[in-house]
Amino acid sequence: MNKESRTVPIFEKANLTIEEAAAYSGIGQHKIRELAKRDDADFALYCGRKLLIKRKRFDDYIDHELII
Repeated sequence: MNKESRTVPIFEKANLTIEEAAAYSGIGQHKIRELAKRDDADFALYCGRKLLIKRKRFDDYIDHELII
């Protein structure tokens, strides 16, 4: 099995890296990091120092809370 056949599409992943979240949403990486620091950012998941984005909660946040 090659690496490409094991790749999970972004829209199927539960958690995204900052790079994936930027590609998925069209929002810049810097802006996503800025949003993740907000008190109401329930989509941010820290694994040690690594920031991951909970995709479904990020979608909800963008739909209901975010005004850019």
